[in-house]
Amino acid sequence: MKVTLDLARLVEDGRLTPEEAARLKGLAAESTGSLAINILVGFGVVAVACGILGLFPVPSVASVIGSMVGMVGLGMILTGQRNWAVFANICLLSGALILAGGIIALTKGSPLTFFGITLLFSATAILARSGLLMALAVIALSAALGASTTYWHATYSLGIQQPFLTVLLFSALALGLYHLSKRLKADMERLAIIAARTALLLINFGFWIGSLWGDRLRFLGPDAGFGIPAWIFSILWVVAIVGAGSWAARANRPWVLNLAAVFGAIHFYTQWFEKLGATPLSVLVAGVATLGAAIALWKYNQGKTIPA
Repeated sequence: MKVTLDLARLVEDGRLTPEEAARLKGLAAESTGSLAINILVGFGVVAVACGILGLFPVPSVASVIGSMVGMVGLGMILTGQRNWAVFANICLLSGALILAGGIIALTKGSPLTFFGITLLFSATAILARSGLLMALAVIALSAALGASTTYWHATYSLGIQQPFLTVLLFSALALGLYHLSKRLKADMERLAIIAARTALLLINFGFWIGSLWGDRLRFLGPDAGFGIPAWIFSILWVVAIVGAGSWAARANRPWVLNLAAVFGAIHFYTQWFEKLGATPLSVLVAGVATLGAAIALWKYNQGKTIPA
């Protein structure tokens, strides 16, 4: 756990002696120097790996380099190299991403490939106790259903090919992981909660895309002849947001409540401007409503600690 202290104020108030303040400051300086070295060395390794890939842009080379870099990071984490923890995590995450990219390129990005990457990331995350890698495992699972992101000239896009399946699968996953986390020890509980939170994000993305375009239920085949219209997704999204927010308020889960509030605002803005367009009056009313929601959320979050 990290705590921020104003050493000068504590010394002035007599709550800390100058000697104690000097000792804490020395520890902070040591930590800062170690962090800087970790980051520099980590970026250096990533730069070398990217340079080799630039010289030999072959998927098999990417897979080998990613495996080597990732194993270096995982080995350092498992052997308890605390002074090099940041460097080890940089190697682990960058190696995992390079390896995954190479595998995807080799297999043309089939759904089975993304399932395999999900299992690989999950197992590695458990070994290394890596929350970020666990979140990436859940995102890789969404890619198996056709989820994707795209960028072109100052434009970002999000694609959810199967909104219904995305909502259904990740709702079950989030619920299962939440109940599982209650039976796990602290470090594993953290990973389960991170995975469940990532699943909640993907649920909302599925609802968001579905509320705009509906879902043709392609998994039933091209001759299914029916689908789920956008208005059903819109209504169900409201129900899900209100339900999740109400539960979070009662169960004292600020992260989930904040997530519900954020996507509630996104849903409101999406439907508001889809139906009314961007007129001066619609923008004014939407802005006032958002400010009111932000103030309410700020008051709720006062004095609350949201765990990582």
